[in-house]
Amino acid sequence: MLILALESSAKPASVAVCQIIENPDTHHPELQLLGQYFQNNGFSHSKTLMIMTESLLKNLAISPSDIERVAVANGPGSFTGVRIGVSAAKGFAEGLDLPIYGVSTLESMAYQTPITDTLLCAVMDARRKQVYNALFEWENGKLKRLCDDRVISLEDLSVDLKKKSKSITIVGDGAVLTYDYLNSLDVCCTQAPDLIKYQTAYGVALVSLHKKPTTAKELEPIYLRPSQAEREKNV
Repeated sequence: MLILALESSAKPASVAVCQIIENPDTHHPELQLLGQYFQNNGFSHSKTLMIMTESLLKNLAISPSDIERVAVANGPGSFTGVRIGVSAAKGFAEGLDLPIYGVSTLESMAYQTPITDTLLCAVMDARRKQVYNALFEWENGKLKRLCDDRVISLEDLSVDLKKKSKSITIVGDGAVLTYDYLNSLDVCCTQAPDLIKYQTAYGVALVSLHKKPTTAKELEPIYLRPSQAEREKNV
């Protein structure tokens, strides 16, 4: 079974195609990554995401009709980026009548970071000294979520992390921002290696194995807070 995954919730954008394989020993599905395109240069996702998708499928000699499910990061993240990714995934899934999986951007970053004996702190820059954040840890081979996705100030996050006894590994496009802030307060932490630091479509595909599908019409972006335009309207 082939899955197409899309990730465009922040500055990085990526597309991946994976083969879902049943493991006869564990009876749990596993992923074989067939191909992934990734870019982190700030180009408009509206201009690049579908081009990347078409190019990847062509280079893998895979027809859109060969895809059997679609997964997408539906937030949190950039309002424009999340909307573009969700719209593209919904269009692909609806056109081919495929099940679609919307997954947390933060959870997808944790799933692609197989670092044990550490607290995984997934962060995305939410501006105004805030981050989108969730905390995770690997326990007996399974990823354990420690809090819901949230918008939190760097100050409040530092207070929360100071209470933790485990070492801290930061992942996400907000990793440098968060690392510098925590370091200034003597909160001991490290950043994940660059190859697994940023959110990717492969991570989205990984999470989708543990979620229930929905229909394209039902899938909606999850922003966690009002957009700037909505905030200004209510002033």
